Amino acid sequence: MSRFLHTMLRVGDLQRSIDFYCKAFGMHEMRRRDVPDGKYTLAFVGYGSEDDNTAIELTYNYGVEKYEIGSAFGHLAVGVPDVAGACERAVEAGGVITRPAGPVKFGTTIIAFVRDPDGYLIELIERA
Repeated sequence: MSRFLHTMLRVGDLQRSIDFYCKAFGMHEMRRRDVPDGKYTLAFVGYGSEDDNTAIELTYNYGVEKYEIGSAFGHLAVGVPDVAGACERAVEAGGVITRPAGPVKFGTTIIAFVRDPDGYLIELIERA
């Protein structure tokens, strides 16, 4: 059986990014792998176990503090029970709200957008 495993994001400060995703969205660090010969460290964050859940792979390349996001990347999407509360936690964890919590245009689903400390955009979608 095939399934989606993870999305990789390059980050400028690994611990800052781990803290952001864990504090803002209730994820946990699943595993970490430091590769000194390759000059990088990987940390996987998400919900549950990697056997059953998709993860975000945070990649820190030694000495690189900032990346250009590029124009092709859109956003990650995270389902949360309370979008407004998730926005508050995201700001406390270092995120920036780019679209406050409210209904999607021409619909009723509550969404918001937040930018993480590295500039990646995350859509929050309210799920019961």
